[in-house]
Amino acid sequence: MFSLDRLKKRSLFLKRFVKYKKDSLLEDRLANTDSGLKREEYLAICLNGFVNSFLLFFILSSTALLLFGVNRALLFSFGLSLLFGLFIFFSRKVYPKVYSNRKEKEIERNLIPALEDILVQLNSGIPLFSIMINISSSDYGALSEEFKKAVRRINAGLPQVDVLEELGEKNPSIFFRRTLWQISNGMRAGSDISIIIRESIKSLSEEQLIQIQNYGNKLNPLIMFYMLISVIIPSLSITFLTIISSIVNLAENITKMLFVGLFVFVVLIQFMFLGIIKSIRPSLL
Repeated sequence: MFSLDRLKKRSLFLKRFVKYKKDSLLEDRLANTDSGLKREEYLAICLNGFVNSFLLFFILSSTALLLFGVNRALLFSFGLSLLFGLFIFFSRKVYPKVYSNRKEKEIERNLIPALEDILVQLNSGIPLFSIMINISSSDYGALSEEFKKAVRRINAGLPQVDVLEELGEKNPSIFFRRTLWQISNGMRAGSDISIIIRESIKSLSEEQLIQIQNYGNKLNPLIMFYMLISVIIPSLSITFLTIISSIVNLAENITKMLFVGLFVFVVLIQFMFLGIIKSIRPSLL
């Protein structure tokens, strides 16, 4: 809701409570977001979000519970507000990791098509820097953004080899780093870049086949789990509930609630299964 500069100003007081850490994984992930934030600044912003959400939720929940005449309303409000504030804090703290993982997958998904595009342009006699400009303006998602950074730095006067090496050091994708290192080493050695790109595509294609095989092996138990939880168990549960409700003579409202609860359970399992399938999908596909 607010700009980074405003968030940093609001969290200056809390920054003194954050301990300095020289080597931090969070610092590396923040560097991948290109936000310009340091670890201490980001944790101070997270603490500020915790305090604000805790106070806001405590005021709202305590007012609502007091109006309804709940016993120990302030104690319940404090506990709920603490849980809500901690949820906000840890969700913000883990966001750089989520962003870095999404960026890594997007880069690797477009890596092979981009390298094939580079190879075609190299074989056509186009210089490497012009190819980088073309890739940066193409629709390769986060990969194009990475090449835009390289183009800006090269235009600023830095050598191409140094820029590619530095870009590989700071990138979260191991496949993209490996490709950039091979290109930069080939440029230093004066090798034919098209041969290096061709070998990189070959190795990535082999890695892609391995990932597809592993993906198929992971899908087999997941399909069994899906059939058991979302097909077999609900079918048996419907039959069981129908028989039990008629034998025990359950009230109509209770029976409806049981069936609605079963429906909600099946829907949640469907969403969870789709999320699992998406999360284990090979990064090079």
